[in-house]
Amino acid sequence: MIMLSNRLGWIVRQNYHRCYGTKTKGYEFYEKKLGSPKYIVGPMVEQSELAFRILCRRYNAHLCYTPMFHARLFSDPQHGHKYRLDQWSTNAEDRPLIVQFCANDADILLRAASMVEDDCDAVDLNLGCPQHIAKRGRYGSFLQDDWELIYKMISTLDRELKIPVTAKIRVFESEERMVDYAKMLVSAGAQLLTVHGRRREQKGHQTGLADWTKIKAVKMAVDVPVIANGNILYHDDLERCLLQTGADGVMSAEGVLYNPMLFDANKRNMPPLTYDVALEYLDICEHLESNVKTRPNMIKSHLFKFFHASLPLFTDLRERLAKSCKLEDMKEITLELKDRLIHQKMIASEGCASVQDEVWLCQPKVRR
Repeated sequence: MIMLSNRLGWIVRQNYHRCYGTKTKGYEFYEKKLGSPKYIVGPMVEQSELAFRILCRRYNAHLCYTPMFHARLFSDPQHGHKYRLDQWSTNAEDRPLIVQFCANDADILLRAASMVEDDCDAVDLNLGCPQHIAKRGRYGSFLQDDWELIYKMISTLDRELKIPVTAKIRVFESEERMVDYAKMLVSAGAQLLTVHGRRREQKGHQTGLADWTKIKAVKMAVDVPVIANGNILYHDDLERCLLQTGADGVMSAEGVLYNPMLFDANKRNMPPLTYDVALEYLDICEHLESNVKTRPNMIKSHLFKFFHASLPLFTDLRERLAKSCKLEDMKEITLELKDRLIHQKMIASEGCASVQDEVWLCQPKVRR
């Protein structure tokens, strides 16, 4: 009986230690565990993978998110291993790091989150994805009206994980409802909120501008760190966003895809050369640990974004890149494109030809 009592006491102490003893919360988490990050690389499906995170960290990214993982697929007892092998990798230098999941079931979300809690600093719940696949799968922003389910998922992770839980959200039309939503997430246990200033309906041709005033309203209403997201195309946008929203940090997702050096103040007045960025990224992919492989489709997608302004000038290279499936082939195409862009730059500098927008420089994709 005494042994049983001692055992139960030990279990209670371990559970208390697990939930409260070592887990930092709110601003303590933001400052002590994350290092007060100001510039953050956002979660991007099959795009914010390890190699790309390494590249961004070299150029002043303070915190990175993984791509969004599907909690059910990630933790599936039969096929989850293959999904994780394809999608999830990290290393000792890849910190601070937040792993993002989409889910609509608290138990499945906990099962997936428990698999990564020793290899990251927090787990994030995606409540912002506006794509049709999220509507069909009932996750992301299509859960934002089911507050009871969201509360259950957040509170379950807050109670059971060794690390904090955070959430990435989109705004509502109504500022009052937006503030109530944010307060609900914090009351459930979210220790940090990332607020994308666009509504769920703002996507594709209807993307429009993010509403920074809604982000400011959330920042003023909650007592946890708030990260602002939306409208970041150039380095100067970072400080404007921080000043106008009062947010603790600013996240870029699409912006850093086109210019991974967006956060680097040294590149503020002169964006980097596209081929330098591409070659550095390819070198990272080539020299990752032997057990980590960046899938060719991921690499190719990055190259298309780096070169989005120049490939229309060289359709033969664009077609070759589209068909390529080996890293060495992509490197060969990149080197050939480099030679052509250097030539374009030279003739433009001599006034022999007009090349619009300096296509050899990294530049944002502007929606028109």
